[in-house]
Amino acid sequence: MDRGKDVQGYRWVPWRVWLCHLGALLSFGLLLILFHWWPRLAVVSRCCLCPLALADVVLIRDCLGREHVVEVLTEELEEGSLDLLGQQEEDEWRKTVHLLKEERALLRYFLFEGLRYVWLDRRDVFCRISVLNEELTCRDLFGFQRGLSRQEQSSRRCLFGDNIIDVPVKSYLRLLLEEVLNPFYIFQVGSLVLWMCDEYYYYAMCILIISFISISISLYETRKQSVTIRNMARLVTDVKIRRDSGEEECVSSLELVPGDCLIIPQEGLLLPCDAALLVGECLVNESMLTGESIPVLKTPLPAGDTTYSSKTERRHTLFCGTQIIQAKGGNAVAVVTSTALSGTIYIFVTLFKTDVTWGELIIRALDVVTIVVPPALPAAITTGTIYAQNRLKERGIFCISPPRINICGKVSVFCFEKTGTLTEEGLNVWGVMKTGPGGFSQLVPDPMLLPQGHMSVALASCHTVTLLQGQPLGDPLELKMVESTGWILQEPEGDEDIVHSEFGGHRVLVVMRPPTDQPQYQRSSTNEAVAIIKRFPFSSALKRMSVLTVDLGGCSAMAFLKGSPEMVASLCRPDTVPEEFSSTLRTFSREGLRVLALACKPVDINSDVKNTERAEVEKEMQFLGLLMMKNLVKPESAAVINILNLADIRSVMVTGDNLLTAVNVAKSCGMVGSDEKVINVDATPHTAETLPTLRFSLEDEGTSPAQSTRDIINQGPYQAGFSYHLAVTGKSFAALCDHFPEHFPKVLMKATIFARMSPDQKSQLVKELQKLKFVFISFVSLTSNQRVTARHATRRLSVSSYFASVASTFTSKTENISCVPMLIREGRCSLVTSFSLFRYMALYSLIQFCSVLILNTVKTTLGDFQFLYFDLFLVTLLAMVMGRGGPSEELYPCRPPASLLSLPVFGSLFIHTCMIVLGQLGAFFITTSQGWYIPLNSTVFGADNLPNMENNSVFDLSGFQYIILAAVVTKSYPHKKPLYHNSIFLCLLLIQFAVMVWLVLYPGSSFSWLLQLYDFPDMTFRILLVAVSVVNFLICFFLRLLIDLGMLSCLRLLRGRRRSKKQYKLLKSVLSQCTTWPPLDQTLNPSDDSLISFS
Repeated sequence: MDRGKDVQGYRWVPWRVWLCHLGALLSFGLLLILFHWWPRLAVVSRCCLCPLALADVVLIRDCLGREHVVEVLTEELEEGSLDLLGQQEEDEWRKTVHLLKEERALLRYFLFEGLRYVWLDRRDVFCRISVLNEELTCRDLFGFQRGLSRQEQSSRRCLFGDNIIDVPVKSYLRLLLEEVLNPFYIFQVGSLVLWMCDEYYYYAMCILIISFISISISLYETRKQSVTIRNMARLVTDVKIRRDSGEEECVSSLELVPGDCLIIPQEGLLLPCDAALLVGECLVNESMLTGESIPVLKTPLPAGDTTYSSKTERRHTLFCGTQIIQAKGGNAVAVVTSTALSGTIYIFVTLFKTDVTWGELIIRALDVVTIVVPPALPAAITTGTIYAQNRLKERGIFCISPPRINICGKVSVFCFEKTGTLTEEGLNVWGVMKTGPGGFSQLVPDPMLLPQGHMSVALASCHTVTLLQGQPLGDPLELKMVESTGWILQEPEGDEDIVHSEFGGHRVLVVMRPPTDQPQYQRSSTNEAVAIIKRFPFSSALKRMSVLTVDLGGCSAMAFLKGSPEMVASLCRPDTVPEEFSSTLRTFSREGLRVLALACKPVDINSDVKNTERAEVEKEMQFLGLLMMKNLVKPESAAVINILNLADIRSVMVTGDNLLTAVNVAKSCGMVGSDEKVINVDATPHTAETLPTLRFSLEDEGTSPAQSTRDIINQGPYQAGFSYHLAVTGKSFAALCDHFPEHFPKVLMKATIFARMSPDQKSQLVKELQKLKFVFISFVSLTSNQRVTARHATRRLSVSSYFASVASTFTSKTENISCVPMLIREGRCSLVTSFSLFRYMALYSLIQFCSVLILNTVKTTLGDFQFLYFDLFLVTLLAMVMGRGGPSEELYPCRPPASLLSLPVFGSLFIHTCMIVLGQLGAFFITTSQGWYIPLNSTVFGADNLPNMENNSVFDLSGFQYIILAAVVTKSYPHKKPLYHNSIFLCLLLIQFAVMVWLVLYPGSSFSWLLQLYDFPDMTFRILLVAVSVVNFLICFFLRLLIDLGMLSCLRLLRGRRRSKKQYKLLKSVLSQCTTWPPLDQTLNPSDDSLISFS
């Protein structure tokens, strides 16, 4: 089973099962409801614990602590199925797939979250069916190129199941049962029964109708959504596969199994499975998965002995659901590695909306309890989020998970990608510097002016640019590079054999021809047309890409390499790398330039060039020179970073680019201030000759005249009186994680720049920041191609001109980060609105609760239509429009509280509850003190003795309190616009207040009869009730202002200052008091004890 999941096996016990059936019958189904709420109770009541090998059902506890009961299924395998699988790996597979081998060879499995888990005797555990392919090497996959026989495919289909993502669509009856069995609706049903027993017929019927409409809409939307998801996920098409006999056969994608040899037509197709590309190149649109608008060129898998993994071999893997736009050079060949049932499936989860007789006494007591939970609470809490989502949509920001909008209000760390996010997406070639006998030559601003040689050929051919309908398509950097050379890109069309024969019979992918208007002095054999015959695509882990080319006639072959300067230099012969390489690279990087290095080497044309492995190609290269590209900072970036700094929101840059380039961009956009220093963190891993080391060094940029570098080093950063930022490379990040855990948290606290970071390291960075208990971490990039990071970031924002993808919670159509402050402001506004609505709905229940308790003491209560008036006309209308208005125009340093269990929330509720009680008791006792007051003396209880004076006075004041507290709890400053911006809410308040004044002063005979109001004889008394309500409002409003100003903070002084539970706050406090960290220009080892403790 997967890591993080706990699985227990259970067997049915017949006598327990029959006993539970009897209990369900005797309890009128109540026992079944309890079993529905607590799955563990259902299992332990009917089953006994047993080994997994004998289990009839399994109880699964996931990583979130939720429990799921899943039935174990059995399926009879075909004759010889296990032996057939054993032929693939004689020992491992035969033992692994020995599934409780009985006489009928039964397969035991269960389905959980769309995945099939099979029982493996050898491992004594249920494993994903995909485990059968985990040990396959890349070379093994090429063995499937011959195709499967029909018997092999049939046997595998029994094991792997049909290739379909079939999202189950529940019937309306089942959805209704699941919805009604929600504890909230069970409570509502009980409330309705009690209200009926208490003769609140009109009120009960109205709530029943509202609940019925709410449930109907919920069921319709849920089923509509599940049908939509099923239609999106259900992919059935006809595909062509190769059989072991060599013939090609058209079959339904339902029949595909891992190991099938898939023929991809030149016009492409929508891929119904995961597959490893073996032959040919494919142009693939992966925007559905990644949000990346630029199609990706997939190249054939190298036939090595490394274990195949779709994660590490992304550039050679075709993913299910992606659109193959075109197969280059004719039909491509791929082998199916994962089908729908053995891979990930789209699932959806329906979320929970969240002197009387003894009989009368029980009904009355329970009736008071039902008042505490308002029927509209779940819907009211979500209105703020709905309004925020609509406002974001109007501004071009799309959200696929609305509850995450509230989380935006608590973001404390933003991790930004550099290229395309902080800087312009497009790059312009700034210049080229090639090497020579004496080192680097002069800078050549235009690659077309380069003298003849390998450098110009490398610039023109070392890329993955391809053509789509005659237009070049590929990475923006490579497009600019090829465009700057003036070379013409051509792909074989029509009679491809002519092109292949032109280059010695090699299978040509792309032909690069020099410009026709090239000056005569630049023309040479070196600058003749070349053909790319093999590509090794760029890898973030390797930081490079390379190609193999042949010249006209196929007489010679060359390998060209392009990548990060440090990596390329390490793969070149030392004698070809200029001595001034490091200083030159540092100079260009400091200027904010994107620097790439190029190299080449001849390849033996008589060798098997096409099957040459990457490791063999990318070594002993000849260093050619540097390509510099200018990537300007977007004009909006500096302003947004400044807003985040003023709001005390930390900004972090995470990039795969050079460290010095990243530092330059950080300074340009304001992440590093002009008066702040950058300290480089250099950590080295353990080797056979050396121990791990850690060194902090001040950036070599010179210091002010009054403060030398030596003074800073001797005094320390804090004593020297400057703030600093740490800059870390991916290599140092890995060494810190592995060897310096005591320094690592402190580096994370002060690091602003992370350069040369791989996608996995970006993911790890987010997780490590979360370990420090930062409130929330958000990852912002131009696109969502960092899918690993997106899974771990609490919130993901994609800045793109395209609509939201499944990889990002938010997608903005604005191609810069100006949407970030807007998103935070909307998040804070939504969060504050949700808290205001919670307070209001809680106070609404408390107002009604107090009214009923006070009136019950004198044997009366509120009338049926009085409840309806309060619930529908006052509270529901106010709750629906309270969330309007919009966020504040500015972003403030203070963040709204994120916990309902906080002193301000409960303190304000307690204070306002006291004002509610005092107000209603004041109206009650003022009424009883009047000279014309006649005490209620009735032999009946409840609404039967209406109208009466006590009821009317409490009704009048409580009606004003619903309106008063709606205005009081609607908090605006500093995260929402002032109240007058919510014109609909303000007008509704005034209208409702006017209606209440009218009901108090002169209700009229019709409304008095309908609401069962008492006709007070004294107009002065009626005016006094209005005055009491005004005083009640002024007191509540004044107390609200005191609470906002921190009146409740004095209560914290009584308990003393508590130590924060958040590790980053402890670290921040300790680092602010430490004058010796970081120790500059000192080489530290893991054994050093000069560390700071914060535990």
